[in-house]
Amino acid sequence: SEGLLDSDIHPTIIAMGYRKAAEKAQEILDEIAIDDIDSETLLKVAMTAMTGKGTEAAREPLAKLIVEAVEAVEEDGEVDIDNIKIEKKDGAVVEESTLVEGVIVDKERVHPGMPSEIKDAKIALVNTPLEVKETEMDAEITITDPAQMQAFIEQEEKMVKDMVDKIVDAGANVLFAQKGIDDLAQHYLSKAGVLAVRRVKKSDIEKLSRATGANVITNLDDLTAEDLGVAGTVEERKISGEEMIFVEECSGAKSVTLFVRGSTKHIVAEIVRAIEDAIGVVAATVEDDKVVAGGGAPEIAMAKKLKDYAESISGREQLAVNAFAEALEIVPKTLAENAGLDSIDSLVDLRAAQEDSHYMGLDVFTGEVADMKEAGVIEPKRVKKQAIQSASEAAEMILRIDDVIASTRGPEDMGMDPSAMGGMPPMM
Repeated sequence: SEGLLDSDIHPTIIAMGYRKAAEKAQEILDEIAIDDIDSETLLKVAMTAMTGKGTEAAREPLAKLIVEAVEAVEEDGEVDIDNIKIEKKDGAVVEESTLVEGVIVDKERVHPGMPSEIKDAKIALVNTPLEVKETEMDAEITITDPAQMQAFIEQEEKMVKDMVDKIVDAGANVLFAQKGIDDLAQHYLSKAGVLAVRRVKKSDIEKLSRATGANVITNLDDLTAEDLGVAGTVEERKISGEEMIFVEECSGAKSVTLFVRGSTKHIVAEIVRAIEDAIGVVAATVEDDKVVAGGGAPEIAMAKKLKDYAESISGREQLAVNAFAEALEIVPKTLAENAGLDSIDSLVDLRAAQEDSHYMGLDVFTGEVADMKEAGVIEPKRVKKQAIQSASEAAEMILRIDDVIASTRGPEDMGMDPSAMGGMPPMM
């Protein structure tokens, strides 16, 4: 915009031109979008998103896991990515990453006497503590006889045993508690052959509910067999020296877990960042059912058609539309620079190649212009649409600001005499 402002074109005119250009760019995006979306296309979208993010070596197997995860949680064309849990653990190669149709909980069973594996699990999810409740107010109990003390202790034990009996009587053989399980309750659960886990995060409890079909119970008196969830296997496994609970083989699970492995914590963190990006773009593709070619192809196509569109506009707005088109070309230019190529040569080659097909983009691995659709470099249309909307709105907002005052210096620093500033008090 700076060049246009220097040419005495009013900011309002430039903003109007940008708005027209943004609207036309969205139309062009719709024209060049690809809408035959299948699992193979989703795989390409995931691989494109992970390119250049430290996951190059294993991007194909990771992309397959991501597509499977998104397809598993998709409901009626909508994808809630919160239902895809990412659990990470170092100490193995990235290729050992797996998708679990269920949930992995980074906890251990509360008692060593409990079974470490349960087949055909009936799962209870409880968000109330399995321990004797403290009174709401300070209370004092006067005991005058040892028998009274014994009766008091037995009563407390009976309260805890009744809680455990309600869980066992409902048919549960696995318990996930959001709050505490005291030592006595652990003992009774262990004797009953129940695998119990305590202090499970609320988010994990919700995912377990989605995966197993269990209802989260607040009052144990309300627990029935209908509230229990089911899983083929619940097992405690030792991974890199730490115990984790695997809830697997959940038929029709609407919550899944990506178990990410890597050799070190830093590598795992980098892989997780790449996976989160890829999950977002695959989910957007599933919801919108439209993609565009990558490699700077859509930006060059939009820039080319916007320049043609500018010729149909009379007045100074035409200059703003042209400026918008030139700004779009920054994307392929930057892509070429990042790949170590000559940005001017690459841009000229791209413009020439776009005469034949709007799928022609820059292959950063070979440095040549290639058909991005055939090369499998695919991006969601939503990402491009959002980028154009956000950038044009930000540019318009800045254009409408008359002046920016930014000074942290006092009058002395600016060569001014403080005494000449009228009645202003001296700066402290």
